Amino acid sequence: MLNKMTVKDVDCRGKRVFCRVDFNVPLDSEGRISDDNRIVAALPTIRHILGQGGRLILASHLGRPKGEPKAEFSLLPVANHLAQLLSQPVIMAPDCIGSEVEKLAQSLENGQVMLLENVRFHAGETTNDSQFARQLANLAEVYVNDAFGTAHRAHASTAGVAQLLTPAVAGFLIEKEIRYLGQAVTEPIRPLVAIIGGAKVSDKLPAIENLLDKVDTLLIGGGMAYTFLRAQGFSLGTSLLEEDRVALAGTLLQHAADRGVRLVLPCDHVAAAEFNAEAAYLLCGNHDFPDSHMGLDIGPKTIEEYCQIVSQAGTVLWNGPMGVFEFDAFAKGTFAIARALADSAAVSIIGGGDSVAAANKSGLAQHMTHISTGGGASLEFLEGKELPGIAALNDKA
Repeated sequence: MLNKMTVKDVDCRGKRVFCRVDFNVPLDSEGRISDDNRIVAALPTIRHILGQGGRLILASHLGRPKGEPKAEFSLLPVANHLAQLLSQPVIMAPDCIGSEVEKLAQSLENGQVMLLENVRFHAGETTNDSQFARQLANLAEVYVNDAFGTAHRAHASTAGVAQLLTPAVAGFLIEKEIRYLGQAVTEPIRPLVAIIGGAKVSDKLPAIENLLDKVDTLLIGGGMAYTFLRAQGFSLGTSLLEEDRVALAGTLLQHAADRGVRLVLPCDHVAAAEFNAEAAYLLCGNHDFPDSHMGLDIGPKTIEEYCQIVSQAGTVLWNGPMGVFEFDAFAKGTFAIARALADSAAVSIIGGGDSVAAANKSGLAQHMTHISTGGGASLEFLEGKELPGIAALNDKA
């Protein structure tokens, strides 16, 4: 999955290029784009194709229209915003398939760009319907996928079209994702440290199992840490706990020990009696956890230990926050990890929606080596799964 042709391997001049991008951006109540990071992330590929004289046809989804046209999920605001970023007109197609769209595609001139309407306005997108994929493929001669955020989905525009057009290659964004995530799990600069957080063990279980064969040290934080600590016999008050995963957490602890992996759990906590941004809190350890309280962040001793480990790492993979970082009182652990990564000489790779949001909120995102644009896709990559949207692309000779 790592040895894929890229847009640099293709001459796009005079050719119609179908480029799947991830323009699934948040819109405010008035339909304005509130965060254009995903659009900006695709600009290098877009500009490369246009600069070569390609005739560019962009495709994306937006929201979850569930297979039918809905005005609030139209990509028209994206077309207008992209036109400003590119300083050139962006033709907005009335649909993503059909005779009118085909005529627009055929009439494109070198260096022009057209944005198709939301591909998820058709049910055939998410079912990877062969007829729908063929209609999309008929628009173009070259396929480029630059939407890592949907690469784990076997949809028509991510996998179906790629199997119908040759060449089918990766854009710069996917190339970067493959390079950093792939190197981290196959040829990392060691020591390789993974920091896994978030609410539930069950969400990250396959990733943890896969990483235990690759990492030198695994740091656990967030709500999932309490399931592991319960497996060690600790009482943790009213903390988030998956009782049906306690035995499995114990098995993972044993697997880590058997493989010589250092698996580190929090030794102290910031705890409160209620899940509330304004809740009064106290510090406690694993041995004196109040029955009436729940853990909402890692404590200062854990922060110090985790940051020390990060400072000595060669590569760090971070997926998931250390606490309820949305509440300022319980964000210290997460932001301390972000600061440690920013200050570290290690290759730092941030994957997963919440850890990306935390890195951005900390104001330190620009100091990370790589921030993945695909939460679900990056997690499945770390689980060792094949991503259909990447597997469908042509291999380098």
